[in-house]
Amino acid sequence: MSQSLILSLKRNIFLLERSPDEIDVRSPLVNLTFKQLTPGLLAALKTLAADGATEEELSDLVVKIDGEAELPKLYYYLQKFSDRSLLCHTVVADGSPLATIVPISRYYKFDLKKIATNQSYVLSRFAYCRKYKEQMVLESPLSYAQIILQDSRSTAIITELVKPSSCGEINLKFPNISENGLQMFFILLLNAQAISEVKERGKIQEEENIKLAQWSFHDLLFHARSRLGRHISFYRDNSGILLENKPPSVVKEKMSIDTINLYKPNIEKINETDYPFSLVLEERKTIRNYADKPITDKQLGEFLYRSARVKSIKETEYGERSSRPYPSAGADYELEVYVTVNNCENISPGIYHYCPKEHQLCKLAEKNSKVEALLQGAGDAVRESWESLQVLITIAARFQRRNWQYEAIAYATTLKHVGILYQTFYLVATAMDLAPCALSFGDSDLFAAAVGTDYYAETSVGEFLLGSKSTN
Repeated sequence: MSQSLILSLKRNIFLLERSPDEIDVRSPLVNLTFKQLTPGLLAALKTLAADGATEEELSDLVVKIDGEAELPKLYYYLQKFSDRSLLCHTVVADGSPLATIVPISRYYKFDLKKIATNQSYVLSRFAYCRKYKEQMVLESPLSYAQIILQDSRSTAIITELVKPSSCGEINLKFPNISENGLQMFFILLLNAQAISEVKERGKIQEEENIKLAQWSFHDLLFHARSRLGRHISFYRDNSGILLENKPPSVVKEKMSIDTINLYKPNIEKINETDYPFSLVLEERKTIRNYADKPITDKQLGEFLYRSARVKSIKETEYGERSSRPYPSAGADYELEVYVTVNNCENISPGIYHYCPKEHQLCKLAEKNSKVEALLQGAGDAVRESWESLQVLITIAARFQRRNWQYEAIAYATTLKHVGILYQTFYLVATAMDLAPCALSFGDSDLFAAAVGTDYYAETSVGEFLLGSKSTN
């Protein structure tokens, strides 16, 4: 049976008939209105929104109902759909769909490339497969489209392309797919930038591009999927679900009854005596050496009060929101502050959760093997002995505070908030003559085990050392 390239509209598009000759094409990002439609053109649009058809079949449909005079309008509509990244292309082999390429960006343009039978291609190191609902999806952060692998043969072909292979070589392993059908499938793969042409020297373009070669797979994927351009799914697409599944409360419940009331400074007096803001900015720096006398409970209390306390809480239609000294997108405040005390005057060693509303520390554990391991990790990050550290502040995230509303940008937004809180910590510590130091890495599994949280619900996303400032 001959192979075909089926055209269809994306599945998140639906048609709304306003009158017998007027129809709206609606999608999450694009709405089009078609007026004065002939019966043939209306039938073609409905076919595209249903199972789709080849360009030849759509043309025949319009000619049969309207006559050849309406064909230019059909091609105009198809180009309009293509320009707005609404048109999908499906390769059919032996009567069964093999794969469909689906635009995921407004910048996607389908190119009917030519495939030579003896030309070798190889899978990109950025290409990956994942399960979505009951389908296998092939994607790449290099691409503006994704491919739905609708047949076990297409998945098997992807496996073959781990090493350089040509259409002719693969055709020998899949004789039930014609050469033309394989070429069409390769066209989809090239349009999705999932494969690259192998040059005479055995090199491919992405290997010769030094700027691209320096990207790791997961970093480029994270970048592409959390920014506009190569992805459009920033928000959860069902507001009804959002309203039914509201996020956790803006302030986390106390994790223990063993609490310490922290010192609350007088902000008005601080405003009178604090360093000028420009001086704080200029003097801000990382300090890893501490004074012999450790930080005091009063200093720690003032530091947390000035940087992380809850100033106010308000109820909105989307749940609770709060105000704190540092900003948070949507006033969601998914970040939590944990304090691991190694050496602090008037506070015993151990790990504590900071309650920003009550301005208290809730003790979670005495110094134990897990607490020492957290301190050891912090010491390794700054290449210092953990015994010399005074206070380790761990920033954790309650992911559901962010994930309930956002999709692709949820974690990226959380990391931005970590940077914001880092800077707030630095500025407050500088104003207080303390020694601040943000850390570049930490063990999230160890932290979850140390404080007893579910790794997928809440764990560490940043670490910060604090101590008394040495005069040397």
